[in-house]
Amino acid sequence: MNTRFPRAKSRQFDTRHFRDALSQFATGVTIITTRLADGRFLGLTASSFNSVSLDPPLVLWSLANSAQSLPVFSGNSHYVINILAADQVALAERFARRVENRFEGVDYVLSRTGHPILKGVSAWFECHNRSRYPEGDHVIFVGEVEGCDAEPKEALVFHGGQFVGTKSP
Repeated sequence: MNTRFPRAKSRQFDTRHFRDALSQFATGVTIITTRLADGRFLGLTASSFNSVSLDPPLVLWSLANSAQSLPVFSGNSHYVINILAADQVALAERFARRVENRFEGVDYVLSRTGHPILKGVSAWFECHNRSRYPEGDHVIFVGEVEGCDAEPKEALVFHGGQFVGTKSP
């Protein structure tokens, strides 16, 4: 046991209370995309995105251990993080649900490595899958950015359990 940094003996909250408190922190909304071995695409909505470092350019996101897509994202060399604009709520909802083909009818272009960059996003980051860290009930993915672009527009955020648009400065 680490006596230098002692831990609380018990928590004064349950999982629901913790989630409710976390929901008060507004987060950006992303869709992470990659390519399967058979050439099909995989994508999912995630709000756990952050910058890590400018040099080298690193970003992170996390995925639940229970996600069926975890083996794919863990094993692939690249993925694209698409930052959604305020008018892309329907896209965020589509990629958050279980849909047979989430990409059906969705406009995209292919990145340098052949991964989907969704049209209309406010920014995108093509990442090399640099490292993964299991923590609690999630895996933290650190991506080294190999390409990116931005078209500043009103952002889509997730706050209080719902999608909300907000003006960019």
